[in-house]
Amino acid sequence: MSSSVPSPQSEFPSLIDAHFQESIRVKALTQEVCKQALLDAVAMVAESYAKGGKLLLCGNGGSAADAQHLAAEFISTLSATFRRRALPAISLAADTSTMTARANDFHFDEVFSRQVEAFGNPGDVLIGFSTSGNSKNVVKAAEEAKTRGVKVISFTGDGGGKLAELSDVLLAVPSGNTQHIQESHIALYHLLCGLVEKTLFHADGTER
Repeated sequence: MSSSVPSPQSEFPSLIDAHFQESIRVKALTQEVCKQALLDAVAMVAESYAKGGKLLLCGNGGSAADAQHLAAEFISTLSATFRRRALPAISLAADTSTMTARANDFHFDEVFSRQVEAFGNPGDVLIGFSTSGNSKNVVKAAEEAKTRGVKVISFTGDGGGKLAELSDVLLAVPSGNTQHIQESHIALYHLLCGLVEKTLFHADGTER
């Protein structure tokens, strides 16, 4: 008996083409729809850093990975060829002990808001990732941020969900497909980091 698993591979090339075509379409729309919001986000983050602030970032699942990815870009650098000082960014999804302690003893909805309470100061910026815009723990983090004078930038899908009304800047990718939303989020936050670097630093890495 054969142990191989049958697969309709004849369909795969067309599926690959369809995915890339839709991803390209969504990115093109995102470029048009989110350009001004991205510029606003760059200005907000750069101003926070210039005044001694920091970034707090949160999200769930793939969006947790995006939060950690963007935090790493700010702390390290977007490109290894560009040397500059570290910029403070904390991924609230990375501390599993704090998250599981709060979730186990209280509620998972509070795993990010509790950390915003601990670390957020006026002038800081919270960046929340939620493709639906309705992730309860990200929404609660945004609500906590607003009470503490922390600005809110949200990366969402079409419409922005509940985060729309809580955000100082909303980067809402015009799609309802989670995969394509996240693909466009990566493009947006790479630009966010790169343009903040250009705002704060000269080409040789010295501060402006």
